[in-house]
Amino acid sequence: MMPFIRTILGDLPSEQMGITFSHEHVVIEENYVTLDHPDFLLNDVEKICTELQCLKTLGCSTMVDTMPVNAGRNPTKSAAISHQTGIHLIVPTGIHLEQYYPASHWRYTYTEDQLSELFIADIELGIDRFDYNGPIVERTPHRAGLIKLATGDEAITTHQEKIFRAIVNAHRATGAPILTHTNSGKHALAQAEHFAKLGANLRHVVLSHVDKNLDLDYHHALMQTGVSVEYDSAFRWKKNEENWTYTLLENLLPQYPQQITVGMDAARNTYWRSYGGTPGLDFLLTTFVEELNSRGLGTYFQAIFIDNPARIFSFEHINP
Repeated sequence: MMPFIRTILGDLPSEQMGITFSHEHVVIEENYVTLDHPDFLLNDVEKICTELQCLKTLGCSTMVDTMPVNAGRNPTKSAAISHQTGIHLIVPTGIHLEQYYPASHWRYTYTEDQLSELFIADIELGIDRFDYNGPIVERTPHRAGLIKLATGDEAITTHQEKIFRAIVNAHRATGAPILTHTNSGKHALAQAEHFAKLGANLRHVVLSHVDKNLDLDYHHALMQTGVSVEYDSAFRWKKNEENWTYTLLENLLPQYPQQITVGMDAARNTYWRSYGGTPGLDFLLTTFVEELNSRGLGTYFQAIFIDNPARIFSFEHINP
């Protein structure tokens, strides 16, 4: 079977993925978190399309949206945005950090098997129109194309270990890739170890935000596990401090060119130009690429923007 990606509008050969933003937040509807943090709200289709159409003119082909189950997904809006802009959107299933859900949320009481079945249904049947916000489930034809997992500052908990198992169960059953959140790269090695122990295919596992970790030896150890990483902090470093995203790329790309991807993780509307914010999502294909070229890293553009995402986000079934 030819490698394929699962977008919100259907499956595509992986070779059609093109230039890819590997960790984004394209749609965030009103939810538990946006009530207290309205800058996380990204649900204006017109403004979203305006921002993405700019990216399309710069060559962007695919964006990996990373807001998972019951945390602000809207599959109908995502499909409309993809159709209108021509940008492929990969939308996840899975579970985010605990802080994105109330303490009474069902994530804490569902069993490993129930969570596995929910994730598999999102991938194989279609995402619930209501994003599991009520007792009625109405599946759309729009299916999830990856599985999201997150850990925080604290050591990995028993509850999170249940989430790990459910996510790897769904990954092994469907072949869907896995993307994770780390808090500033913390516990990235522990995440990689959990995935290896549970039998995940590490070629299709990518850990996000690890460029906030300033320990170069830690990065080498992480790369040697076989997982891939996603960097998205280049625009976040202050002007009077070292930009560690670029420093890490200079040190690691020559040795691990097939394990690094990049994105913006622009989950706040204050980062979006169409919402009146800065720097705009176009930063990644303008300022960031210019800096890569100035540091002699331009030859890695194909790997980090095209080839690596096409491999990581492809479906690949694992033999039992």
